[in-house]
Amino acid sequence: NTNTNTNTNAFTPTTFGVQRTTAQNNNNNNILTTPSVAFTTSASTTAIYMADTDAAAPTPSKLVRKPESNVELTITAPGKATKAAYDQACAEVSKTVTIPGFRKGAKIPPAVLENAVAAKGGRNTLRTQAIQSLLNQLIEPAIKEEHNLEPIGQPSLVTAADVLADSFVPGEPIEMVVSCDVWPDIQWKDVEGQEKPYYGLVGKYTRQPFNQARFDQALKDLADRYATTLAAEEGRELVDGDSCVVDMKGYMAAEDGVSKAEALPDAASGDDVEVILGSGRYMEGLVEGLLGAKVGETKTIYVTFPIGLRDKTLAGKKAVFDVTVKEASVRTVPEIDDELANQIRPGLDAEGVKAEIRKAVDEQEAEEWIDPRNKALSKALADVMDVEVPDTLITNQAREKYAQMMAEFRGQGMEDEAIKKLITPENFLKYKDIQKPDIVDDFKTSMAADEIARLEGIEVPSYQIDEQVDAIKQEAQGEDLGDENMLRSKVESTIMRRLVFDFLADKAVLDVEYAAEEKFDEKLMEELAQGTLGREDIEDVEA
Repeated sequence: NTNTNTNTNAFTPTTFGVQRTTAQNNNNNNILTTPSVAFTTSASTTAIYMADTDAAAPTPSKLVRKPESNVELTITAPGKATKAAYDQACAEVSKTVTIPGFRKGAKIPPAVLENAVAAKGGRNTLRTQAIQSLLNQLIEPAIKEEHNLEPIGQPSLVTAADVLADSFVPGEPIEMVVSCDVWPDIQWKDVEGQEKPYYGLVGKYTRQPFNQARFDQALKDLADRYATTLAAEEGRELVDGDSCVVDMKGYMAAEDGVSKAEALPDAASGDDVEVILGSGRYMEGLVEGLLGAKVGETKTIYVTFPIGLRDKTLAGKKAVFDVTVKEASVRTVPEIDDELANQIRPGLDAEGVKAEIRKAVDEQEAEEWIDPRNKALSKALADVMDVEVPDTLITNQAREKYAQMMAEFRGQGMEDEAIKKLITPENFLKYKDIQKPDIVDDFKTSMAADEIARLEGIEVPSYQIDEQVDAIKQEAQGEDLGDENMLRSKVESTIMRRLVFDFLADKAVLDVEYAAEEKFDEKLMEELAQGTLGREDIEDVEA
């Protein structure tokens, strides 16, 4: 059995469909980011320890954990390293300045160089650059190798580099304290009586009652597919449930709704068309017009095309059809019994058929109740786990939501100038504070889902990702969806979460409360119609 009581910093889950590395990189270069000292990697920094690696090796760093998955690292750079970093900074700056008496690129005494840079407003520039070079070299090994942590976003100095520069002495050790968000760990709690802490989650949610009408219709439709037919006796009139083969010639209805206007396209007419007489199958009026017809008879039938017809030139329009009945059959629809069930699939019985249809109908209704179910599971899941969400991830997600909101404003017709006025650091921070609770909850759920998927070996089949991506592309109708790899990652994350929550639901103890259907109050409606309710009575009803 998997030990689920250990921390999980060995795994790499997705955050809201975004991989860890993406979440880290997205923290750069945005005006809404809280200002911090960023460390810029320089190709030359790797050279600062080449002269005497052992002597320049830093002492082990000290780590202090802070709230919200933040750490403070105290890093001490030895004297050999500070001297090498300072010399390297001098060499680089000397290539860019012009000092009387020295040719460009020549070795310039550090004191002369510092005075020249200071004269141009760059006080402590060399020492600040040396400090940043040291951090570029030391921060990653300290976080990743010494402490086995994964940084998120840009580390920042607790004491700014230009302030540290005041006490920086080349050749002397320097102590630097760095603050950094790191990828959080999940700590699972011990749950008495459960093999794993996320088994047996207890929750409650409300959903609509089972759709019995849809279930009954599904049973009827299934049985209808196995109907048998027998040629009708000569001269027999068509009745509801029969089938017939007809030739149809259609015309648009004239303004009077009765006379024929221009002929309909061939796609709306046809020969040898099979029609099963039953309500709701075809355009309004066709079945009704065929009832009572006999083979060989031609009837003029008035119909109305459905409002939702794909061909919008015909949707909702009235038409006239000349329909000739060529064949007629009596259909017999079987009962769903064990014999029919075995015909549907060998070994299946009637109860099995009904159980499968019941499940399929309930899954079709899932959009209405799956979210309340998952919220109940998420709440229960939060009670068996601890995880601190770093501010960097909250900022990244809030930034995405904020940008999306601005895009929606533009789509609603707001002027660009008005939108620009909304995009300020102050407004973003207010928005972030409002969104933070939801972002934190969603991240915890996402991280827990990824970890459970890893522990339980739950994987998303590639064909499901392909199908979903193709469906999104078709719905977009050529609209640019951005990076396809990112799209696939988000789709995979969404499907994965669904699979994990289905897994949790199967093992959970969920109390389902069915919402009462609203009843039609005939007496109240009658009183309203007669105007007998006084203003006070109406206010009581509304209350």
